[in-house]
Amino acid sequence: MGLLNFRKDTFRHGVHPPEHKSETNGLPIRQFPFAPLIILPMVQHIGAPSVIVAREGQEVTRGQLLAKAGGYVSVPVHAPVSGVVRKIGNVPSISGKMVTGIYLETSPFSGQEVLESTPIDPDTATKEEILQGIQDAGIVGLGGAAFPTHVKLKVPDGKHCEVLMINGIECEPYLTTDHRVMLEQGPDIFMGIKYLLKATGAERAIIGIEANKQDAADHLSSIIPEGMPVTVKVVPVKYPQGSEKMLITSILGREVPSGGLPIDVNVVVVNVATTAEIGRLLPHGRGIQERVITITGPGVQKKGNYLIPIGTPLRYVLEQVGVDENISEVYMGGPMMGVAVSNLDISIVKGASGIVAFTEKDVKKPQEIYPCIKCGACVDACPISLNPSKLGILAKFGEYDQMAESYNLMDCFECGSCSYVCPSHIPLVQYFRMSKSIVRKRITAKQTATNAK
Repeated sequence: MGLLNFRKDTFRHGVHPPEHKSETNGLPIRQFPFAPLIILPMVQHIGAPSVIVAREGQEVTRGQLLAKAGGYVSVPVHAPVSGVVRKIGNVPSISGKMVTGIYLETSPFSGQEVLESTPIDPDTATKEEILQGIQDAGIVGLGGAAFPTHVKLKVPDGKHCEVLMINGIECEPYLTTDHRVMLEQGPDIFMGIKYLLKATGAERAIIGIEANKQDAADHLSSIIPEGMPVTVKVVPVKYPQGSEKMLITSILGREVPSGGLPIDVNVVVVNVATTAEIGRLLPHGRGIQERVITITGPGVQKKGNYLIPIGTPLRYVLEQVGVDENISEVYMGGPMMGVAVSNLDISIVKGASGIVAFTEKDVKKPQEIYPCIKCGACVDACPISLNPSKLGILAKFGEYDQMAESYNLMDCFECGSCSYVCPSHIPLVQYFRMSKSIVRKRITAKQTATNAK
């Protein structure tokens, strides 16, 4: 099966921010040097933290298990380099909190060889063995969500996966990680799809790609293995098309219900870089120790797409690529859904797909936040048809329960479209992140109180 042309229809609403991809989308992936010190937080995925099994003073080999999964919704951590575990203690994280982690001093003789374990044969392995292999490899969603992939792939009883959707959209401005992976790691992607089709029981796979990556679409379409039920679907460029729900609507015309998951419409969605890692690691029984990251932005001198060991300190990364003296903001991820970091001593984690640095002249900081003028621009932009204006007002007055119960706050996936179009410069998405956090804490507190009775 081959390339499908895009239809005129797409998801409702959305925005069209400047893409800023041309400076790196033509640059091949390059290996990044090993930092002298690797910092590995045990909290770098959704779910329970990893549990450290290494000990201080221990010499470890690249790819060796350092921490095991802390439960079903958790994954292990492997050594990104060979070296010595110098310290186990608190390490800085992107959340601003200190978390448990490992300080690994890199051996000056650490090479590119990776420790291998038991290979997983896609032809003979069962669904359960593939899912276990994915967890053992420490694989999480590499598109940014960092949700343990084996959990996502487990189709619940009573559900059926008809379509496996490979997400190669990469609609976030500046980032070209997935674009380069599709151009350079095609065989790994299709090997990954082979594992995923068997793990999910899906009847077919569709690789979704935006029209600004036509070269990747053409390339993947030309190398689809004979007999593999895969098509490549090109869709119009629009943000946030990389969201699972938006992509499903664009390609299949199906709408995931409020509070629902893709499997509710018989679909499982996996990021294309995650797929490539599955295809790269499972045949060798390896754990994930590095990932491709786009390093770019007006403040970066040596822009590019780099294969960087997980745990590499951000400060070291910026020193290696060179940045302007008047750097104002550095984002982990893209400018729409990424997070502006407050500490350069945090490290690269599995879910980090990009680093974007801006100078003072590039960052537009409004002098004040103006009142909502009820223009409706945020309502027109919201891809899931929420009312960001009303939600913002409720957040201001602390009406968090009403936001969740009457205005579907928890359906918001924080794409930032509302903040992007707001003429009053109201940081709506930040309000919603805070509100959702409070709602989750209240739900947890209620459940704890109920269980205590």
